[in-house]
Amino acid sequence: MAEEQQQSPPRREIVTGVPRGARRRAPAHTPARSEISEHTTLGATYVRALMRSQLRTGLGALAALVSLVGALPLLFAAPGARPGLLVWLVLGVLVYPVMWLIARWYVRRAERNEADFTGLVMDPGDRP
Repeated sequence: MAEEQQQSPPRREIVTGVPRGARRRAPAHTPARSEISEHTTLGATYVRALMRSQLRTGLGALAALVSLVGALPLLFAAPGARPGLLVWLVLGVLVYPVMWLIARWYVRRAERNEADFTGLVMDPGDRP
């Protein structure tokens, strides 16, 4: 019995390696991010696609603003409209919420374009 009490408890093992599921595998294809950084033709195509989608979004917002501002003189020249009250009402109250909605649409669409592009170029293992 004295021997059993004097024996030290078994030593604990400390594992410092990476868990098996967390090991990264080499991608089956070249990630688009490297294509962009290496300035290849495919990388230029990815960047050009992002620029085109952002340009389309910007032109859409610009067209909406031009149509809003362009329609104002037609509204003011409408027969039977009281010019003083109508002008103040439209320019002072109604135009700003519409402009805010156009701006909000533009920002959301631009962020969605960037998120789609980021999802395209990120490695599946790098995603959070």
